[in-house]
This record gives sequence, structure tokens and C-alpha cells, in this order.
Amino acid sequence: MPRPFPKRISQIQPILGNVALTSHYMVEFGIHQKTLRDYLRDRGMDSRYVTETMGLLCSRAQLPGSGLATADIVGNYQGVSEKMAHSRIFTRMSMEFYVDNSYRSLKFLEHWMEYIASGSTTGRDRVSYNNENYYYRMRYPSEYKSDETRITKFEKDYKRYVEYRFWGLFPISLDSTTVSYEGSNILKATAQFNFDRYVSGQSRSINIFNRTDNDRDQPPSGTGNGGQGDTSGGSTSGATTADGAISFGNRFNSILNSDLVSKLPKSLYNITLSNNQVEKGYIGDRII
Repeated sequence: MPRPFPKRISQIQPILGNVALTSHYMVEFGIHQKTLRDYLRDRGMDSRYVTETMGLLCSRAQLPGSGLATADIVGNYQGVSEKMAHSRIFTRMSMEFYVDNSYRSLKFLEHWMEYIASGSTTGRDRVSYNNENYYYRMRYPSEYKSDETRITKFEKDYKRYVEYRFWGLFPISLDSTTVSYEGSNILKATAQFNFDRYVSGQSRSINIFNRTDNDRDQPPSGTGNGGQGDTSGGSTSGATTADGAISFGNRFNSILNSDLVSKLPKSLYNITLSNNQVEKGYIGDRII
């Protein structure tokens, strides 16, 4: 191994000067069960509050972690003990939320957990909360687990990012919240979330269609154009016609309504599109 050589500041600065910061992130809760949405709506949390406002009130989140459970294998080689993975294990995730002066963020966590354990309020033998014989019965997992919750960590230019989508996420505990007469501080609520698994990278249908899901074809600029060229195997071209409409080629003309495209503001496509940009489904810096 050769001895180490000193490096100039100009060689180190491009690396250490481009590290990610912790304060740029976005949390998005996605609850697809109608019964759970209705349960929360009746208590003051509509779908828009759950999807948008709760994410903004999340003052601290954690990017997920995982590990591999292993088994010891002895006997394949004399005198050698091996370890082989048999399961992937996901750790719990903690989130901290600012409590608004309507206490809806606290109620969101409280009533989500309440809904999970409210099976005894349904069916023939349902029991009221106020009944002294009330008991807890858990609902089915498909009724309360979220498969659309996402955490996106991005940089301040909003172009470079990493996205995590969670399957089977639900709150497993809500920490006690301390209040005190000794000075006024922002009230916060902390909850622990459990999930079945997560996927790193974009996972929406358009990402799967464009083959940019699961962190594939990630561009340095973050525009969605990985510079891999046209991989569709078909004829694709993008051009602006005389009347201001865009021709997207065979692939996108079969997907997009031409009347809808012609009504788009010209500011969206007042540029020259390359074949690869059209292939990736972009008009300027906006995805279609």
C-alpha cells in the first residue's frame, strides 16, 4: 500500500462543502382507509389537514433504519462458522410534532391510536366508551395501517433528494407530554411509529412508468433526466407546433389528451425539449 499524500484544500472543498443538512425535509401522511378518514374527520382532522398540515407540524423526524437477522451455519467448511441473513428487521421510528392551539395534531395521534383499539364499539355486541363494562378490542391491520406515508429529505435547491415510502405504518405509542408553569415553551407531542417495511426512492405510478422508481436513473441535477438516453425503444420526439401546442411523440400522444395539452400555459413549455426530456415526461421543470 503506498504511503498517503497530502491533499490541497481545492481537492477537499468540493467533497466536504457538499454535505446534506438536517433541516430540509418533508413528511406526508397518507391514510387510504375511508373508515379511518371518517373517524378522524368527525373529530376535526380532515384529509387535507392529515396530508399537509401534520407534515408541516412535524418538528423532528427520523430517516428509517433497518438490519438483518442472521443464523449461524456450522459444517459447510471445517472449523468455520458462518452467518447468513434470513430476515430484514426494521426499527421503530420517532416523530415529534408541534401542537397547534386547537390541539388537532395531538388529537390526530390520540384518535388514530384510539381507532386501532376501538373494535368493541362495532358489531352487535358493541359497547359505548362511557359504559363501565367497556373493553378494548383491536381492529384488523388493514383498517388502520398506512401504506402511503412518505418522508422526503431534500436540499435547499429542492432538486436533490431522497424519498422513503412506508408500508404498514401506524403509531404504536404516544409519549406523555409535559406542561409546566415554569416559563412558556412550544408544546410538543412525540410518537413512536412501527412499520412493516419501507422502500427508498420514488414509488408513484409515474415514477414506475418512467423507470425512475426505487432510486433508479438518479440525475446529479435532480431534474428527473438521468442522461441515459432514450430507452423506450420507440419513436419519441417533442416539438412545439405553430399554434403553440406540443407534440409528444407516439408514446405520450397515446396517454395525454391533445386538447388538454394545448390548453397548458405557454410558460410551461416555452423551451426546446430534447427527446430524452420528453421521454421522461417533463415540460420545463414540471413533471406531467
